[in-house]
Amino acid sequence: MKFDLHTHHERCGHATGTIRDYIEAGIAHGLQVIGISDHSPYFASDEDRAQPGIAMAKSEFKRYVDEVLKLKAEYAGRIDVLLGVESDFFPEHADVYRDVYKLYPFDYIIGSVHLSGGVSIFNKKRWNGLSDRQKVEQKELYYDLIEQSARSGMFHILGHIDAMRGFYPAFSDIKTEAVDRTLKTIGECGIAIEINTSGKTKACGGWYPIDAILERALHYGVQVTFGSDAHVPSRVGDDWNEVAARLKEIGYREWVYYKEQRPQVVPL
Repeated sequence: MKFDLHTHHERCGHATGTIRDYIEAGIAHGLQVIGISDHSPYFASDEDRAQPGIAMAKSEFKRYVDEVLKLKAEYAGRIDVLLGVESDFFPEHADVYRDVYKLYPFDYIIGSVHLSGGVSIFNKKRWNGLSDRQKVEQKELYYDLIEQSARSGMFHILGHIDAMRGFYPAFSDIKTEAVDRTLKTIGECGIAIEINTSGKTKACGGWYPIDAILERALHYGVQVTFGSDAHVPSRVGDDWNEVAARLKEIGYREWVYYKEQRPQVVPL
């Protein structure tokens, strides 16, 4: 059973291809399940499209849902198309997002922290001139947001939980107990983290999260799932077999995908 729960398409403004293109790529790659999970609009903004090139407009959201549901019906029997969304997490606006998501029949929602301290986690300059102590503080701020997202009850999956290392590989070497504390919380909340293979496209190389985090996640009973985070159709299912093999080496015996907001267990 091969699945990929993290895919984007042209609506977000920084991916290419239609939803159909990603579904067809999933079939070509031998997937039985594909989740469509484009970036959520900035629902708390007064603007219809607050961040062109980052997320879809609020006015596009219902059309997005309707298109996925239409394609789900069209492809039934060939591939199981799931309705998802990759949602930003802003603690101060959580209720706004929660109220919108209640209106639609999502199979799952991925919660991802993209902004920490008001700055993109991928901003290469955010580390310039920081002392060791300040670097620890930045990492702890990031993991505090991830921990809050786990406790929010909004999400089934947490996305790329060490993506702050994307353009700053030394991020992984910053020591703090915040990582273990966050993983413990995720395990207690009964939600999954994704192995996200898009890290290979960034300066850090490899996948999110690093093996050391996956080992600690296993210790805390955290479920895992797979997401390519494809922004081009050719990356759908990227490194699926390699990830499955690595998870078995670490000690995992199963992983999950979500359908109708319930985990579907798949043996490794």
